[in-house]
Amino acid sequence: MREIEVSQITDIVEKLCIAANEHLPEDVKCAIRTCRASEDGEIAKGILDNIIENFEIADNECVPICQDTGMACVFLEIGQDVHFVGGDLTEAVNEGVRRGYDKGYLRKSVVKDPVRRGNTGDNTPAMLYTEIVPGEQVKITVGPKGFGSENMSQIRMFKPSAGLQGIKDFILEVVETAGPNPCPPMVVGVGIGGTFDKAALLAKKALMRPLDSSNPDPFYADLEKEMLEKVNQLGIGPQGFGGKTTAIGLNIETMPTHIAGMPCAVNINCHVTRHKTEVL
Repeated sequence: MREIEVSQITDIVEKLCIAANEHLPEDVKCAIRTCRASEDGEIAKGILDNIIENFEIADNECVPICQDTGMACVFLEIGQDVHFVGGDLTEAVNEGVRRGYDKGYLRKSVVKDPVRRGNTGDNTPAMLYTEIVPGEQVKITVGPKGFGSENMSQIRMFKPSAGLQGIKDFILEVVETAGPNPCPPMVVGVGIGGTFDKAALLAKKALMRPLDSSNPDPFYADLEKEMLEKVNQLGIGPQGFGGKTTAIGLNIETMPTHIAGMPCAVNINCHVTRHKTEVL
């Protein structure tokens, strides 16, 4: 049994909140640059040039990439041989978010109540997801999620009779409905299977996966490529002004489901697909 002080979790979450908001992952930068090279429209090229300049300034000056510094989504993969000591784990995560958003001068975007509103003032609480895994390590991922894109996400509870074509049509429908609203080029996370809530979580996790990776199942790896091509054929383009680049990535995650269902969730993210990970 390995003991870990929850204060260590606080320190890491604080650091990751700032880093994720200031520095795009290299795979995302590479995908944007690759799409820029393939564009031939002057408006599309100009917008992608501005996007590249923006994340380079954020890198060099250590400032947020976007004014919407997101709701802090925190994923903990906790080894089953770990015992946390020194306080409450959830509060330790929230304290890390609180400090990170204060020290990093990041916008506070969380309200106390979904209907009555009222800003919490410190960007807490985090959206905390925990998973127990073998071992004695803790993997911490912070993915700040902006809501211009989150608001464009959808879930549908298909019957199995809808088949693969139903899923394909749904993905395209969600992207086309989103249009320019999520600040394309976007990243599309797709979750298929599980229950209503698990499908949505799979879609969220799909956004955390590197864009230069593929689903390990060749069937879904091929589906990712096919759907990314079809999304880009929609012609929405950078910031909705038309072009070849509507999405820079499309990742699919799946899990078993009930014989009577085929849940499918599509979680949309903007080109600022931010996430940072550290293993303790």
